[in-house]
Amino acid sequence: MSATPLQPGSERRRQLRQQRRRERLRNLWRFLVLLALAGGLGYGLLRQGWVLTGPDQVEVVGSQQVGTDQVVQAVRLTFPQPLLGLHPKRIADVLAGALPVEQVRVSRLMAPPRLRVELVDRQAVARAQRRTAKGSEQGYVDRFGHWMSIGQGQGAAAKASSGLLVLGWQARYRPALALVLEQRGRIGGDITQIRFEPDSSLWLQSKRLGKVRLGPADAQLGRRLEVLRHLQQELPAKVKGRQLQSIDLSDPEQPELGLPSTPGQAAASREP
Repeated sequence: MSATPLQPGSERRRQLRQQRRRERLRNLWRFLVLLALAGGLGYGLLRQGWVLTGPDQVEVVGSQQVGTDQVVQAVRLTFPQPLLGLHPKRIADVLAGALPVEQVRVSRLMAPPRLRVELVDRQAVARAQRRTAKGSEQGYVDRFGHWMSIGQGQGAAAKASSGLLVLGWQARYRPALALVLEQRGRIGGDITQIRFEPDSSLWLQSKRLGKVRLGPADAQLGRRLEVLRHLQQELPAKVKGRQLQSIDLSDPEQPELGLPSTPGQAAASREP
């Protein structure tokens, strides 16, 4: 019994199916070859192309005080170093705590491979002194009240206010100090001293107002500074040229003024 010959249309469809099958196989092989090439190229870039081979690939911008060597030392960066193995956020956190800077931004750049570190320097605004286990330590503070050692403040020391001194600095007083520094221009630019006592009392020394007791560095400090701003404007007309000796704002609702005695008052006080 002989096989029934295929119709011309059926033979043509069979050939087309085979042709499409062969074309799919060729496309699959092309894809696999391209995938292997891309994987090899990517592996090569990761192993050889995107690698920091030395400090010259660490780019530090924006700072007049901090250089590449200080950044590399602070991060403890070793070379060669795969660029994609570095974590910009972690590096920024380390640098913010180790260097005299206000802001840090770290980014990885691929072409050419390098680590870019953008810094904003701290500016010392006052000389400062604090007590440590080894005794008294001299330094500086920035506008946010952060302590700056002599070494950290060397580049910014010339910009520190030579007429302002902060005594008794402690980390727990930093928010209060930052608030006073922020308000300094409003409460009188003639403040020469900001002092924290061991009992947490905060004092100011002003050429115009004398000694100003602001009381404890607590939540009412903002209110006390507001009252001091008001007194700064109103007192000159009331004291009629008499030099104030002190102001006590421990209770901001009842300020106490220390005025020198007039000649008549002094004579009366001596009478029996």
